[in-house]
Amino acid sequence: MIRFNRALRPFSVMSFDLDDTLYNNHPIIKAAVKAQQDYLSALPSYLEQGPKYWQQCRNEAVLQSPDLADNVTKWRQHTLRLALSKLNLNADDIEHHANAAYNAFADARSKIVVSDDVLKLLDNLAEHFTLIAITNGNVEIEHFNLHNKFSLVLQAGMHGKAKPHKTLFDKAATHFDIPKSEILHIGDSLDTDVQGANNAGCQSVWLNDQGATYAYKGLADVEIANIHALAHFIK
Repeated sequence: MIRFNRALRPFSVMSFDLDDTLYNNHPIIKAAVKAQQDYLSALPSYLEQGPKYWQQCRNEAVLQSPDLADNVTKWRQHTLRLALSKLNLNADDIEHHANAAYNAFADARSKIVVSDDVLKLLDNLAEHFTLIAITNGNVEIEHFNLHNKFSLVLQAGMHGKAKPHKTLFDKAATHFDIPKSEILHIGDSLDTDVQGANNAGCQSVWLNDQGATYAYKGLADVEIANIHALAHFIK
């Protein structure tokens, strides 16, 4: 299914969200969270804090430093140190366990295998357009099989404020010295991807396959139900 809500203008860059757009991120993030939790739960003093302790510390961390909301990696690392600092550990042990717990998360987080048919789609699109990635996530793309598919990868926090803020789209347009209208951004979230692209003056494609409820009521330029509908744009 492909539905055009507005006629597309010519574009030269196709920008992709990563998580839940090019692969199913739900089992990946679930496994990564479990890996971190398994490590922390081996510390008796952490386990004693109960099942709500992590979320309580996460909320406290972002209240202390609101900018963490734009950098999920730093938010997680900050939360780990905050949670461990409340357990009467010495500074060396806090640092050791924070690093080890984060590494357990990150290792599991990068155990992603993008399907061959999606890789082939990207290769075919790359013959006609410049492909980039713009993500709010903390996946380390160099560790799995999307590592050589994009001319530019921009991540929230590292390169600017998270979508739907327009910073990352602005950076992409500046990098290629093109008007933002020449960027067609594809993503699964109305709230971050479509709203962000629309706010920035880019064009947008909503991959509507998550069954989620979104706050944003604006329209994407194009709506698709399957990533392979993008083959429509190959001339």
